Order: sequence, then structure tokens, then C-alpha cells
Amino acid sequence: MTATSGSAQKIADQFARAWLGRDVEKALGFLADDVVCEAPNGRFEGVARYREFLEPFATALISGTVINVLADDTHAATVYTTDTPFAKDFRGVDYITVENDKITHVISVFDLLPAVQAGAKSQH
Repeated sequence: MTATSGSAQKIADQFARAWLGRDVEKALGFLADDVVCEAPNGRFEGVARYREFLEPFATALISGTVINVLADDTHAATVYTTDTPFAKDFRGVDYITVENDKITHVISVFDLLPAVQAGAKSQH
């Protein structure tokens, strides 16, 4: 994958900056109606299900930063970091497929260990 100014790069960057800025509605506007998201905590099909995945996390963010977006015309990898109430510098990568200027597929990769550790701490 090479860094270019292809359409997938622009769309992925705008999408990531929207949800990292806690603007879930704007972020959802970049998605195809039949978007599919694969994440460590499940598979989410359609915009309504993606909202259920994204909204609780995005609206709880303290801050978020796009580190980089690597892309060609149809695929992009967004690398980001977030500060959340349970973990600082919580990092992730989304591998995004774009068709007809809409995001059709997202593979989200993030480490669930900070969430698990936060849950264990809250039980003590």
C-alpha cells in the first residue's frame, strides 16, 4: 500500500477525524447503507448496527488523534490513538474499503487489554 491522495485516503481521513472528534452523525454519513464492520467484539452489518458499535466509544472519548492514513484509490488504513476514561494512548487501526465514495467495509483492530484491565480495576 502506498500513500497517495486517492479518494479512499480522503474519505478514510475525514471519517476518522469525524468520529475521533465525537461527531458520530458526520462519521456515519461516510458509510454505505450495507456497511460491514469486523471488530474484536463482533461483526456489525448496516449503518444502524455500526452506530451501536461506534457511538458508545466515540461519545466517551476524551480526545483522539489520527496518526496516519495510508491508502490507494479503494482501500485505506487509518492509524489512530485515543484517550478514554479507562485508558490513555489507546491505539487502533481501521482497514477501510471504499466503493462509490462510501465506506463499505471496515476491519477494526484494537487491543482489548486496556478495557479488560479497567474492568478488573473497577472490581477491586
